[in-house]
Amino acid sequence: MTNLTDASTELFKRGPDECYDSLQSLWDKCYADKEAATDQYVDPMKVAPIVENDRLVINVEETDYGLNDWSFGQLCRLARVSKDTINRLQPYTAATVLSETLPGNGKPLQLHTLGEKARAIHGTSYTRLYNSDLLAVVREFATDFQPPQTGLEGRTGLYCGEQDMFCFLIDPTGWAEINGEAFAPGFFVWNSEVGRRSIGVKTFWFQKVCQNHIVWDATEVVEFTRKHTANVHDALRDIREIIARLVEKRDDRRDAFVNVIGKAMTERLGSDADDVMKVLQQQGITRGLAKDALAIAEAQGAFTIFAVVDALTRLTGRMKFAGDRAEADQKAGSLLALVA
Repeated sequence: MTNLTDASTELFKRGPDECYDSLQSLWDKCYADKEAATDQYVDPMKVAPIVENDRLVINVEETDYGLNDWSFGQLCRLARVSKDTINRLQPYTAATVLSETLPGNGKPLQLHTLGEKARAIHGTSYTRLYNSDLLAVVREFATDFQPPQTGLEGRTGLYCGEQDMFCFLIDPTGWAEINGEAFAPGFFVWNSEVGRRSIGVKTFWFQKVCQNHIVWDATEVVEFTRKHTANVHDALRDIREIIARLVEKRDDRRDAFVNVIGKAMTERLGSDADDVMKVLQQQGITRGLAKDALAIAEAQGAFTIFAVVDALTRLTGRMKFAGDRAEADQKAGSLLALVA
């Protein structure tokens, strides 16, 4: 098992304006951006850095476009001039340097704009895949999944900014047993419409998500990524299949888990307290902990497997040290394996 920090990294680097409170609101934003965006192929000679209101902008066929941090960096790379160097220059000097260093011929440039701002400037080999197209797959196949509990400052795990999108979803009702321990399914998906990162998905089964959105004790981790080249839209089919497999496995395991719990609620560990005590000690549970658990189970009127496991879980929650709690919880959970 491993701990996944992908969502935690996103939580700490995102600004409030990049956070969304639901998958619907995230999709609405991404879809609106797609509808408003424009792609055009332009001759490199027609991309002219100029100064407008003391700001460096680009003029393309008599239309001025502002630059954000990402598109400005792309412009500098096309000119083969350090972004840090250009940032130290006055706007008119920067415009002159870029004008003299940008390629004046060659293949067309792909200009991606949103309103009056240039979001990205690419070569012809880049193929755009919109965030809303990826989220449409998520909405279709992960209908029971939702964001985890909010993290620090109310962060939800759903983010979209100028450079990329990241989505963290779990199924809080999908708990199932894997090797005697309880896990729930979850996944991350991500994409960039401007070339900042690949498109990808990571599915997993986990035991806990903390307030920092670290995913603890993850198992069966599956990751898929693809670059934004000519066949990038095929990635949607692959991601669809990966999420569908996670959902199918969740359903199979959840049904089996429900059956185990159902039997555990009726099957007894023994006919009386002495018999149950022997079973608990055979499972490595200390006599003191077993005695307290039996008292709780007896007050409920039964020595069923479920009643005893429930009692043990309540007691281990009071233990001071995390290591002791984890060891005791594992032993308590192993009792479910006694279900016939």
